[in-house]
Amino acid sequence: MVKGFRDLKVWQKAMELSRAVYKLQKGLPKEETYGLGDQIRRAVVSVPSNIAEGYGRESKDDFAHFLVMARGSLYEVETQLELAESMGYLSVQSDIRDGLAEVGRMLTGFISKLHAH
Repeated sequence: MVKGFRDLKVWQKAMELSRAVYKLQKGLPKEETYGLGDQIRRAVVSVPSNIAEGYGRESKDDFAHFLVMARGSLYEVETQLELAESMGYLSVQSDIRDGLAEVGRMLTGFISKLHAH
């Protein structure tokens, strides 16, 4: 039984992913600390934050809306990491790629489940 947002597997996985991405982005060059690094940090923090905020809303539709926003932030992180990698700034490990895909699948499934009820 889910007692709070911390019990949601998708939130737990999003937090795990956020910590990994935070560590990875530290490898960006100094000149990207306030550019791409800032963008990556804000987007990755937004994923579990939106899950938690949506959980606290009054309706399933509101919750689904925040899960959609979390998924959008997830795609933003994926894009930013791909850009950083293509510029030779860092190398995205397979565990982070797998985490992005897993959280994306979990969010999509959760959104579908909320819309079905």
